[in-house]
Amino acid sequence: MNAAARVNKLTAQLQQQGIATPSLAPSTCSGGVVGVKSPDDVVIISALRTAIGKAKKGQFKDTQPDDLLKAVLEGVMADSGADYADIGDVVVGNVQLSGAYAGPARMAQLRAGFPVEVPLNTVNRQCSSGLQAVANVFSAIKAGIIDGGIGAGVESMTAGGAVGGGSIPPLNIDGVLNNKLAAECLVPMGMTAENVAERYGVTREDQDKMGYESHTKALRAQELGLYDDEIVPVTTIFKNGDEETTITVTKDDGPREGTSMEGLAKLKTVFKEDGSVTAGTSSQVSDGAAAVLLMRRSVADARGLTPIGVMRSYKVVGCKPDEMGIGPAVAIPEALAAAGLTIDQIDSFEVNEAFAAQAAYCVKALGIPNEKLNPLGGAIALGHPLGCTGSRQIATLLHHLRRTGGKTGVVSMCIGTGMGAAGVFEAE
Repeated sequence: MNAAARVNKLTAQLQQQGIATPSLAPSTCSGGVVGVKSPDDVVIISALRTAIGKAKKGQFKDTQPDDLLKAVLEGVMADSGADYADIGDVVVGNVQLSGAYAGPARMAQLRAGFPVEVPLNTVNRQCSSGLQAVANVFSAIKAGIIDGGIGAGVESMTAGGAVGGGSIPPLNIDGVLNNKLAAECLVPMGMTAENVAERYGVTREDQDKMGYESHTKALRAQELGLYDDEIVPVTTIFKNGDEETTITVTKDDGPREGTSMEGLAKLKTVFKEDGSVTAGTSSQVSDGAAAVLLMRRSVADARGLTPIGVMRSYKVVGCKPDEMGIGPAVAIPEALAAAGLTIDQIDSFEVNEAFAAQAAYCVKALGIPNEKLNPLGGAIALGHPLGCTGSRQIATLLHHLRRTGGKTGVVSMCIGTGMGAAGVFEAE
């Protein structure tokens, strides 16, 4: 049930009780009206990311995650021209690293030159952590708690342990197994993708096509330099046996030359013997960081800062854990309703390709045109550093909209344990 439907249901219930509801109506927008500038808008001044490295063997395999976070925090401060005094909080998304990475994130912030007076906290909403970090800053600005802040995300899946999201913390396993929905949270992510493919009719060819297009788009973007404006160079050490080399990383590891439909069709399934999900249609395990600097428009104007976008809405919605991949299909309509927009009014969609099975279903269910989907490639080609992805998508989206003259965009992803998140953004 979307936001408008919930309001209609509540209105009817209240009217049955004889309670008048003259002011009860769907919210036009959580973050102002699209196309109308307001001093209370939450604008984005800078959105940048590191390149994305392949976990365990890529360019960042010997790089500490705090160095990645430090680079993007330094990057958005320098790029924006903002003063530290205008940053009321820094929120960092992380999934796999111990303690939601709270201590090391604070150390990275201080190493990046922030004064001790600027606070920091971390958040873990699994694959949406980078978007949730941005949403937390957005909400704090809308509530009047702060005037500006940074939402960031970082993940070193090299350092983070298991591919599926690190170790499981202590839990009452008997209690979990005695509750059907709770037990579904233990279903491996790959099997949830197989569930979506089987239940919603996503074919192996559908998945291979998305994998092929993801690499094709990403390779084209690299060739044309379309990522250049969003990537912060990171100088780091790369070890090869006993040799150490200092390198400056500016290019994503993931996009594979020579990817073809024929090659993808030959790959064996990896999660289920008679299934359809392969390594070529799954997101890559990766390392990376991204950061987004947000500010109340009135404050940005007073400081002479130039926005590159406006955050218009954010929604997170639950779904069944064993088919968590449908998350974008339930979250995007809610976020659009909150922004007063429809699918056909969106110029570009960044829908995370955790698995082609789930992403292909969501795209089909929502009627998203292929030419508007992940125009620079998605996580199958670029990688999915869990806590970083949401903030990375915002950087990719806003720079793409500015470059192409687009006006509106959506960032969305599925979330392990059964959720979907989506945010709506407007370019300036």
